[in-house]
Amino acid sequence: MDTRAEELLLRLKGTGAFFRPRDVGPLGVSHAQIQHLVAEGAAERVARGLYRRSNIEPTELETVAMISAAVPGAIVCLLTALSFQGIGTQLPHEVWIAISRKSRKPTCPPARVRVVRFSGVMLTHGVDEEIVQGVRVAITSPTRTVVDCFRYRHKIGIDVALEALADLVHSRKASIAEIARTAEVCQVGTVMRPYLESLSS
Repeated sequence: MDTRAEELLLRLKGTGAFFRPRDVGPLGVSHAQIQHLVAEGAAERVARGLYRRSNIEPTELETVAMISAAVPGAIVCLLTALSFQGIGTQLPHEVWIAISRKSRKPTCPPARVRVVRFSGVMLTHGVDEEIVQGVRVAITSPTRTVVDCFRYRHKIGIDVALEALADLVHSRKASIAEIARTAEVCQVGTVMRPYLESLSS
């Protein structure tokens, strides 16, 4: 790798494993300089408009970081969030994300995605931020994730939702009262009440 590429990588130090040209333009890195990084093996093009720094080791959360970088505003949710948080036994083969009802569905994402729509308070309530391979990832909290499993039970199956709820309570990652409050905010309080009562009895 030549000196020019090394200098460019220093400018990209805070960008994380994945970056888009529009993200690094303010750092003084042009499209031509990105192509130089690719030619030097310091970066690789992983999808249209998305690049990966070669000096960052991949992890099991590689795809989550990639999708979060490629789809600004996406919220990792449902089965992918369950797997991320170690709740239940789901190992999804695609990344589940939520986007605003007003947002355009991503075209040609760099990996397989399942998209659901959030609106209003659903876009912020119980949404945390994690850093994965240097990329900012918006993800539903454990409590919100399980509540969403009941909201979208017709998509993922009630058995998955019940397993996630039992695991969340038994692992003490959330109390039944906390789950009930989030269920009310997300308008599934009536649906979840019998299951919460059975766990508390």
